[in-house]
Amino acid sequence: MPSKNIYLINTLGRKKELFSPISNGNVGIYHCGPTVYWTQHIGNLRAVVLADTIRRTFEFAGYNVTFVRNYTDVGHLTGDNDGDADTGEDRMEKASKREQLNPDLIAQKYTLQFDADIAALNTLPSTVRPKATDHIDEMIDMVSTLLSDGYAYTTDYAVYFDVSKFEDYNKLSGQKLEMQEHGKGHGTAHDTNKRNPSDFALWIFKAGAYKDALQTWKSPFASPLVEDGIGFPGWHIECSAMSKKYLGNTFDVHIGGVEHISIHHTNEIAQSVCANHAPFATYWLHNEHLLVDNKKMSKSEGTSFTLEDITKKGYNPLSLRYFFLQAHYRSKQNFTFDGLEASDTAYRRLKNIISSLPESGTLIQSYVEEFEKYIYDDFNIPGALGVLWELTKDEQVSKADMRKTALHFDTVLGLSLEKTEMVTIPDDIKALLEERKTARMNKDWVTSDKIRDILLEKGYTVLDSGTEQTVLKK
Repeated sequence: MPSKNIYLINTLGRKKELFSPISNGNVGIYHCGPTVYWTQHIGNLRAVVLADTIRRTFEFAGYNVTFVRNYTDVGHLTGDNDGDADTGEDRMEKASKREQLNPDLIAQKYTLQFDADIAALNTLPSTVRPKATDHIDEMIDMVSTLLSDGYAYTTDYAVYFDVSKFEDYNKLSGQKLEMQEHGKGHGTAHDTNKRNPSDFALWIFKAGAYKDALQTWKSPFASPLVEDGIGFPGWHIECSAMSKKYLGNTFDVHIGGVEHISIHHTNEIAQSVCANHAPFATYWLHNEHLLVDNKKMSKSEGTSFTLEDITKKGYNPLSLRYFFLQAHYRSKQNFTFDGLEASDTAYRRLKNIISSLPESGTLIQSYVEEFEKYIYDDFNIPGALGVLWELTKDEQVSKADMRKTALHFDTVLGLSLEKTEMVTIPDDIKALLEERKTARMNKDWVTSDKIRDILLEKGYTVLDSGTEQTVLKK
């Protein structure tokens, strides 16, 4: 049983609280994962690294963590960019048209890319990695419950959740209902039978604006415009169904970006509480955005950088991880290449110091206590990183004890400080890389994915740049 007190800022209530798990010694965490229609930019990767440090902190404190991160491979509409998650083109279908691949292959391709990127950033593997399209039955069951209990209603175009039936709808965001984002009143296919502007789609029929939808399933929901209730799930119901399956009706911690507070996470809470007749997540943690040159990242301005953009310039992905660790998860962070260069220099220096020290030391408790003071206070990783640097400068500490203590800290920081950077690739690994390269050239993403997993098991992470592969040894 962990004896450490962890305090965190809970978005649900907006105050610092002492963490108290539902089950002694265990923590269930759900992290909103990527929509796998494009290579994730470094802002999304920062969110993953910060969630990883939170997960590592709980494990450092002695908790057994079940960490669930989903993959959205259907139902996330582009209208979400404008504050209306029920309108616009499905992101998976948009990518399918862009690359002339079916949505399944798009999902495989960008799931593979995401997994490779976060492995290169030394994030721990998720306990469960559910895909939305593998959980359609669970979503249909939840929507059916909401309908039968009177929390949802059906129109010709969709099944909607009725927000007027849930008194605490805006508890997470703190907004008044009439102050919700512009655009939420449009509804699915401009549905005139939508009762309230803030009602949101649980199931969208293959009709109207979505009559040509590529990813659809039969359902028990009735519409005169389609047979067999054919359609696809709304984005919000996906996370509710998957978190319930793997963490239960009520779980400990939900993590995501601040952009999801007012709509996506608010809707998750409403539908989950009403369908399950139980509280949803106890604690909500939200990370702030990454800026580039003090502006929002933009594809049109060429500032929506990916990990490939970073590695092409010769930077180790862990130098980027080090950069991310220098800002608190609840603070905005500004990315510049000058800042990355400084982080790269600092990271290499730190790694050289620690990896050169002798082994067989003991932990220095005074430094451990100082380190824990920061990480258990709302996951203050920048402060903890400062303690590590203080340790390296302490001439009163033996070199062996310094190494032991630093590597103890690294179980939270995840910087692989004990390992050298030189990579010698054995012939069997080279053969696998060639086989994978051929598979990628043939757009055989299934084989490419399988070889990637084999390489990961053998301790090698692969970063892709076109047909070229960069190999990192874990």
